[in-house]
Amino acid sequence: MQPIRLLLSVFMLSLSNFLFAQDVSLQLQKQKRYSPALMALLWKNVKENVTVSFATDGIRYRQDIPPFIVQKTNWQTTGWKNEKIHTQLVVFSKRNINDLKLSVSDLINNEGNIISKDNISAGFVQYVLTDEFKDGCGHRKAENFDSSMVADIINTNISSINIEKNTTQPVWLTISIPETANTGNYNGTLKVFADKEYDLKISLNVIDRTLPSPKDWSFQLDYWQHPAAIARVHNLKLLSDEHFEQMRKYYTMLANAGQKIITAAIVDEPWGHQTYDDFPGLIQWSKKKDGSWHYDYSLFDKYIDFVMSCGIKERINCYSMVPWIIAFKYYDEKFEKDTVFKEAIGTPAYNKYWGTMLKDFTKHLKEKGWFEITTIAMDERPMKAMKSVISLLKTIDPNWKVSLAGDYHPEIEEDIFDYCVASRWIFPEEVLTKRKQQGKTSTWYTCCTEKYPNEFTFSAPDEAVWTGWYTAATEMDGFLRWAYNSWTKDPLKDSRFITWPAGDTYQVYPGPLTSIRFEKLIEGVQDFEKINILREEYKKNNQKAKLKELEAALKTFKIKDLAKRQQVRWWKNISHY
Repeated sequence: MQPIRLLLSVFMLSLSNFLFAQDVSLQLQKQKRYSPALMALLWKNVKENVTVSFATDGIRYRQDIPPFIVQKTNWQTTGWKNEKIHTQLVVFSKRNINDLKLSVSDLINNEGNIISKDNISAGFVQYVLTDEFKDGCGHRKAENFDSSMVADIINTNISSINIEKNTTQPVWLTISIPETANTGNYNGTLKVFADKEYDLKISLNVIDRTLPSPKDWSFQLDYWQHPAAIARVHNLKLLSDEHFEQMRKYYTMLANAGQKIITAAIVDEPWGHQTYDDFPGLIQWSKKKDGSWHYDYSLFDKYIDFVMSCGIKERINCYSMVPWIIAFKYYDEKFEKDTVFKEAIGTPAYNKYWGTMLKDFTKHLKEKGWFEITTIAMDERPMKAMKSVISLLKTIDPNWKVSLAGDYHPEIEEDIFDYCVASRWIFPEEVLTKRKQQGKTSTWYTCCTEKYPNEFTFSAPDEAVWTGWYTAATEMDGFLRWAYNSWTKDPLKDSRFITWPAGDTYQVYPGPLTSIRFEKLIEGVQDFEKINILREEYKKNNQKAKLKELEAALKTFKIKDLAKRQQVRWWKNISHY
């Protein structure tokens, strides 16, 4: 099969399965309330006491009703070398099962080549409280929103699980295909130990194409990191050695998803304490008795060095000279206390306050060799404030870079090195072309504003994959989501927050544990890389027909159509590929 058809067919197969399941039982899956009599009837109509089957990874299967799928005992899949692929297995039972376990064999092809079982992992899918989009952004009370339990957590830290009577238990199955794997068809066995042993087959076709490693992906992934949240859930002193040791697990997991950017707070609470946990700055500001200033970068340096050691090292985005609340804390030695600077952006006092710091910070960054990869970052700030800050930065050093996440503003576009626009915007074609030529980064983001595509705990999993395809379709460079791990009070149980739709504040769980939406995001990023590899190959080899086919498919990825056609129905537009 031709590469583009293969790539599209794999994606469409997933979507086709999603549509089939939707046509059969999506309304049952979505309906949040059932009478006891209906629940009993649904389970009574299940033929077997225990059913074990492969399923699609495009559905969050409910725990309290049977999934109504066509039973499959063979997972047939295709992948590139160095690609991570996945599916779901479901076990649904009319009786109690104690100590459900799984065991997988090596995968072997006809030539005797082996993909070790060490490259295959199974994680039990667990459930968390979610709510609904409703009004999107804004303060909310739980009692005003329809809440339910939803499948999202993938727990690979446990080896077995108990299943209660009349319960569905999904399992997330992942194969990380080695870069050194030989091409060919590999086969193996997955054993499920429930009321008895169930043998399922895995058939993997490894094609002769190689995906780059995450560190070499071109996709600009920017999930903002939140150190204090990790300290809190693990009951550790903030930025202690123990805290750094714990953070490494989370940051390495993020680096393996292709993360390129370090989130560095250079002032306290850059976003006005919008999260459950504090967000302290990494630079200590002190005003001396003689009126001069001292800036302690020791914690900033330690943190940046640490994150780079985890594999995230392409850029440092510093938040922010334009926080959501203009209140900059510093220690005043004359009065021996913390003091807050509140002068408005653009005033002479503000420019003097920040100008002094920026001169010192610029010197320090150059000494560390970080200046060229560092930006002053702003998030959804007023035009007047942004213009003022850009102007001030250029007086300090004309080579200062600026990052912005927000609306598209042609007035300042040329001054923004890393420009991330809200999903309702797209860059004009000529502007995007120019930015690419200048080596600038052009990305997009979603937050609490968009019903879809999004990555809430109630979002359809394939919406996360869709972000990768949309990024390729628009020829932007990547995607931003504001919160990797800004956890709620009890994130393993309740993903709802007081301000935004459930799951908006984090994508992974304490542990660290990954999630269905995070794994599907990685799938989308991998697809972005594949698409760009094929694009370049078709252009280089003058394969016009294949390039035309690819571009025609990508043109169907439009947010307005996705919204208008109510999510999954949209996929039928390209199901013929």
